[in-house]
Amino acid sequence: MAAKAEPIGPRNGHELAPLNTRADGSERPHGVTIVLQGSRGSLQREAPGEDRAAWSGKLQFFLSIIGYSVGLGNIWRFPYLCQQNGGGAFLIPFLIMLVLEGIPLFLIEMAIGQKMRLGSLGVWNTIHPWLGGIGISSCIVTLFVALYYNVIITWVFFYLFNSIRLSADQLPWAHCPQDNSTAELECSKASATVYYWYREALDASPSIEDPGVPRWWIVLYLLLAWIIVFFIVMKGIQSSGKVVYFTSLFPYAVLTIFFIRGITLPGSADGIIHMYKPKLGKLLDPTVWLDAATQVFYSFGLAFGSLIAFGSYNPPNNNCVRDVLLVSVCNALTAIYASVVIFSILGFKAFTMVEKCMTKEIKVLAMHHIGGFTLNSTFDYYKEEFPTLNNTVVTAFNLTGCTMSRQLEEAAEGTGLAFIVFTQAILKLTPAPFWSIIFFLMLLSLGLGSQIGIMEGMLCTIFDIDFFKRMSKPVITGVVCTFCFLVGLIFTTGAGEYWLKMFDSFAGTIGLVVVALLEMISVVYIYGHEKFTNDIYEMTGYRPGWYWQVTWRYVGPFIVTCILLSSLVFMLIIPPTYGAWNAAEGRVEKTPYPNWVLGIAAAMILAGVLPIPVVLILRRFQCLALDVDIHQGSIRRIETTVSTKEMMSDQDVISPETAPPAPAQLVAEASTRFTIGDFDSSDSEPDEVNTADRFDSSSTDEEILNTKPTSTGIRLAMKPIGHKPTTFKMDVVD
Repeated sequence: MAAKAEPIGPRNGHELAPLNTRADGSERPHGVTIVLQGSRGSLQREAPGEDRAAWSGKLQFFLSIIGYSVGLGNIWRFPYLCQQNGGGAFLIPFLIMLVLEGIPLFLIEMAIGQKMRLGSLGVWNTIHPWLGGIGISSCIVTLFVALYYNVIITWVFFYLFNSIRLSADQLPWAHCPQDNSTAELECSKASATVYYWYREALDASPSIEDPGVPRWWIVLYLLLAWIIVFFIVMKGIQSSGKVVYFTSLFPYAVLTIFFIRGITLPGSADGIIHMYKPKLGKLLDPTVWLDAATQVFYSFGLAFGSLIAFGSYNPPNNNCVRDVLLVSVCNALTAIYASVVIFSILGFKAFTMVEKCMTKEIKVLAMHHIGGFTLNSTFDYYKEEFPTLNNTVVTAFNLTGCTMSRQLEEAAEGTGLAFIVFTQAILKLTPAPFWSIIFFLMLLSLGLGSQIGIMEGMLCTIFDIDFFKRMSKPVITGVVCTFCFLVGLIFTTGAGEYWLKMFDSFAGTIGLVVVALLEMISVVYIYGHEKFTNDIYEMTGYRPGWYWQVTWRYVGPFIVTCILLSSLVFMLIIPPTYGAWNAAEGRVEKTPYPNWVLGIAAAMILAGVLPIPVVLILRRFQCLALDVDIHQGSIRRIETTVSTKEMMSDQDVISPETAPPAPAQLVAEASTRFTIGDFDSSDSEPDEVNTADRFDSSSTDEEILNTKPTSTGIRLAMKPIGHKPTTFKMDVVD
């Protein structure tokens, strides 16, 4: 039997190149194309029950995605960006970047994971073995981020347990030390909340080069954080899926409580108006658009591999397009909602600070008998008379004017907003310990939700390697968490916050952007945008139109490239610095990183990027005698687009002369040899074809499975692909 082979498209994975094709490109006169189902180097039957983990329901999946993508950045990064980049005007570039960059890349990761049903490492090996380094890079960068992200949860634990008090006066950051020591002097130069953060919580060292020993209280809280993370993720989504009901929903409950309380406080309206008052002139600043694109990129948690892992747990017919749109809208609305809540509280804080400032300046003016001020002068009188004062008087007595705008412009982000500014505002609420407890519980749930997703993306990649499949998930998870805890001890020293700032600036930036860019290129130009569109249509019944095609192929890669180039340029132009605590002055001073620290930063960037070219070179030139079996079913290769033709090597084309020996599993079951091409199969009779019954394209899997075995004890199902019986799919069904 001989037939002319015709090229075919992929069916549920990768195909071999036509087996009647020689290594030199010429065609053999005989042969057919066979689709082999099995792992690299073997025809391996799937064991019953060896199904991939799956979500218990749609709600669990949705809450897991929300808990992962809605994180701390929505609380302490987005409000700061709005304030600094034009207020309400910043929403324009933010929403534009959300539509052009965030949603398209979000769908790529979700859909490719759902289609391949593999983790990050398996997906890129499946598209092409040369791309396997993308999965490794993603896993390494995710490890770096997991190391320091749990340290933030550690600090939240510290503040949470110290919030358990009976009154505001008992909160440890409410007052400066009263011992007439240098500590009291240092606190008086800063403030009670600033002093508590740097001296009591962190015990900050003067520089990154003088870290000191690990602080025992931070070590204990870090250990607690990793123990909790271990128990949450030790069984994958079977264990973490139950926790997301709390970590995803509780932050919204707390935000709503703060919102209801915040809008009833004096000054809240001023805070909200100050934040969202549009400054359209800012839109002409390119850095505003860059900040918007960067915020969208990181707020979705792209390129970590977590979205691919979450998508792989979905059933093949899940409507991933609808999920992406719902999560994207929810993410954006949460950021806007959180900003309203934060600035309503900060507006109240500014109001109390203005009153305190006016009381102080009225006293100064009254003591010097200026402008008719007395100790009983009202705030309204101050507001009316202060603009009429002589500039000489204002300068001489160091008067500020005590305006709301001045207070609100003192912006803070990140840990400064959460552990300094907001804790100071909480002191003005009644009862302060209650508000402090629920605030840090909210930060804890947000942090754990994101940390669960980060760990899931990394562990899913590890579990997709066959070597680790033989080991227990809790054992592997325990080893990973223990390693992260030991490395994380560097963040428990006096220089811990300085190291965290360095990791956040270098480890999780360049590497993630490079991975995201290559993900888009790999799916759109190597896997093929038409094939990817058809995959989405088969899974969802919806065919992505021109919007998706334009953003996938052109706009998205362009925006991500701009983020990458601008990040590199800013790193080179602006010397990286960190905020070192100056105890003598009671303030933070910007300090440049030492060269050896910058060397470590460069090494981390390279560690997150180099696996991509290294794996490509090793596999292109066959430098490794033994390659790791990444996942089940990957000796097949997809039909690629024209743009990847040069990527195909002679090793990718298998002819009868260069075909590998028969798999060991088949040899062990029967001494049958196969010369695929002319359909020669012999045991004792060289011309006898020992195959099962022939099947046409309408044959069902049940018909194939119910066939009688051949004389060799092996049932081979040959099923034509397409309308012409010239290409076949051969399955080992027994």
